[in-house]
Amino acid sequence: MNGLTIPFTGLKKQYNNLRTEILDATDTVLRSGQLMNGNYTYEFEDWLARRNHQPYAVTCHSGTQALEIIAEWMLLQAGRPSTPTVAVPTMTYPATLNAFVRAGWNLHIVDTDRYGVIDLSNFEHNADIQAICAVGLYGQSIDAITQSLWALTHPVIEDGAQHWLSNDCQRVGDCAISFDPTKNLANFGNGGAVITANRDLMEFARNWINNGKRTLHAEVGTNSRMSEIDCAQMLVKTRYVNKWQQRRRSIAEHWMEMLKNHPDITCLIDAENFETHCFHKFVINTDNRDILQRNLALHGVETKIHYATPMHELPAYQHYPCPDLLSAGSSLARRCLSLPIYPELTDLEVEYVIDQLLEIV
Repeated sequence: MNGLTIPFTGLKKQYNNLRTEILDATDTVLRSGQLMNGNYTYEFEDWLARRNHQPYAVTCHSGTQALEIIAEWMLLQAGRPSTPTVAVPTMTYPATLNAFVRAGWNLHIVDTDRYGVIDLSNFEHNADIQAICAVGLYGQSIDAITQSLWALTHPVIEDGAQHWLSNDCQRVGDCAISFDPTKNLANFGNGGAVITANRDLMEFARNWINNGKRTLHAEVGTNSRMSEIDCAQMLVKTRYVNKWQQRRRSIAEHWMEMLKNHPDITCLIDAENFETHCFHKFVINTDNRDILQRNLALHGVETKIHYATPMHELPAYQHYPCPDLLSAGSSLARRCLSLPIYPELTDLEVEYVIDQLLEIV
């Protein structure tokens, strides 16, 4: 192997760049003695609400639990004797499906479009489906879903873990977001939030994350909070997120230009979705994906496969209504490769990644 070594994430670089501010914020919290439910938590939630153009944000332990809170609340509101069904895309992480299953929903797994987003255009109306869960795979906006006839008659729940920073953060429904270390705005540990315009859901979420304490335990819940240290550190990062997003955009734009006429590579970011993408991942669709990944690794470029197996091919979900092996999701899962894209990449590293890709292909 020769040349540079490019890891898939820039977490080490990000910490080194922010180290003084992060340690100062941590020290301030620890010296205060207020480690949970303090001013930093409320300030971060206020920032999240404003950033998403919604009145309420409630932080919790993970994006998965944020989605589970929404799913449980909607089930309680439905009041139906039978178990409701939610339409979910086959290209996502199992956490999306698990949140609904754990809350008591049935699933209907739906195929995706060429970008990996749930495709309702050819999906026959099903009276059993009460809601749609939209996942902006790789950072793709879900505008197409919100403009569909389905969205007029069904509530749209956003699993916004990957796309919530897209499209100026305009939410279309109750939204669960994640601060997993791999996300565009990442916590050093874990974290998530419920974003909503519904005051009742906000109250339910606040009660749920505190074991039902707000209603004097008239309702059940769990312990699912972000700490004051988490929120103080995240507030440091909010000062830089716009700059980071612009850098991601610039890298993606350059790589798209370099690959636009390549016969063997298709970018999942293109002219059609570029303006509304949040550039969480830069994903290419190509033949011989696994061979390409190994060759890039030999040249020091770490890549990832998201997601190697669509949900309808996993044993836990095969008994639900789902696509077949000729689905678009199955094809994407076997052809897509994620390149390292993060704001800490230098111009030299950006050029190295694309040069190695073009040379190998």
